[in-house]
Amino acid sequence: MAMPSPGLVIFDCDGVLVDSEPISLEVMLEVLAQAGCTLDPEEGYAHLLGKSLGSIGAWLRAEHGLDLTDAHLTALRARLFDRFRQSLKPISGVAEAIRAMPGKVCVASSSQPDRIRFSLGLTGLLDLFEPHIFSASMVDRGKPAPDLFLHAAQEMGVDPGDCVVIEDSPAGIEAAQAAGMQVIGFVGGGHAGPAGLVKRVANRAPSAIISSMEDLPALLGAGH
Repeated sequence: MAMPSPGLVIFDCDGVLVDSEPISLEVMLEVLAQAGCTLDPEEGYAHLLGKSLGSIGAWLRAEHGLDLTDAHLTALRARLFDRFRQSLKPISGVAEAIRAMPGKVCVASSSQPDRIRFSLGLTGLLDLFEPHIFSASMVDRGKPAPDLFLHAAQEMGVDPGDCVVIEDSPAGIEAAQAAGMQVIGFVGGGHAGPAGLVKRVANRAPSAIISSMEDLPALLGAGH
């Protein structure tokens, strides 16, 4: 069933626009292991998915006694960008879905601005959004707080109640709901199976769940 066409569609980046989460988690776990903190992928997906670096750092400090240093972050960034250059792909069908959106579009991601633009540039999606790209680094609190989505709506001049968010992570869905926005859970990324995403997303009760970006335009009343 189609939802009312929103004034603004806010896309998360990692796992929604680009299929980056399996790569990101692998690199994060490598860097953490070298720092003496060994996590298995299941724990990584459960606690790191969709979170800002600030939120991840707080969790690692509280649960594992590890402080993410500048050296850790530099190594993480360099290794991640190298791995992205080798193998990062867009989510299938997402460019066509973005072009079919009836109103405004923007990106609101937990990642740093340079990483967002790097990812979107590699996958040919940057021109579909620029300059409307918002990062958790622009607000006080990252997801699951609503700050980033509220900031994006304000900057785009759209009431939060007229926004729909496309998210893959429970933290992102929680943030969108806290912002008073409709949210569509996307479970078509390469991490969906390993992360147990279908069940975790369903548990957050989004407005709808899709596994293919081809379904998004019709869901938002945009046709194909």
